[in-house]
Amino acid sequence: MNPFLEIFLRSVGAFWGVVFVTRVIGKSQVGQLTISDYVNGIVIGSIAAGLATDVKTSPWYYLFGLVLFSVLTMLVQYAGLKYRPARKILGDEPTVVVHNGQILERNMARMRYNVDDLMMQLREKGYFSISDVEFAIAEPNGELSVLPKSSKRPLTPHDLGVPTRYEGVPSELVVDGVIIQQNLKQNNLSEEWLFKELEKQGVHSLKDVVYASLDAEGKLYVDKRQDTLEHLTDVTDKLPGKWGQ
Repeated sequence: MNPFLEIFLRSVGAFWGVVFVTRVIGKSQVGQLTISDYVNGIVIGSIAAGLATDVKTSPWYYLFGLVLFSVLTMLVQYAGLKYRPARKILGDEPTVVVHNGQILERNMARMRYNVDDLMMQLREKGYFSISDVEFAIAEPNGELSVLPKSSKRPLTPHDLGVPTRYEGVPSELVVDGVIIQQNLKQNNLSEEWLFKELEKQGVHSLKDVVYASLDAEGKLYVDKRQDTLEHLTDVTDKLPGKWGQ
């Protein structure tokens, strides 16, 4: 077989193999990387790279290793679900790094976590002064959870005693010109109703709809493919025309 064709086929197989493994293992591999998840990602990536490019070795060896490592990962995850001590060993524990506006240097030293990193993550959360922070907790996935002091928290309707209405989650009815039938049925609506509502907003074809959703109050939001903005804001610093001419 031509080497380039073989690498192409092996790369396609490795790609879909990693996608399958990631879906089986779970979303934590992508969204909430703990220490064990990070290691899993590196090893699985290395196996997939070997599967794609090592033409001298049978791909079945790599596939076996990929499956075996995936099974071990799922067993470890199962142990973490059933046994709290195992979960603590594999996933680490949250660590308090700021308490009542005071930095806990010993906790930070155990994590090899410096003040610059702490201040950066605090600023990302919108807090530029440590004195405004009641608690800051370093989570196992590297994120920083921050509880500001009560005097620094923004007012909420609950604080003012103002009643609020239930908002819920908008239900997607049309995405890229395609009706989401399941959501339409869940809301006890028909296509006839949808078409009438779209016509009220000047839409006569589903092809003209990029996105349409229904909120908890029954209001239909529609985003059309052809925008009618009089002025489009450009946040770049590009000059008009070629070289500003």
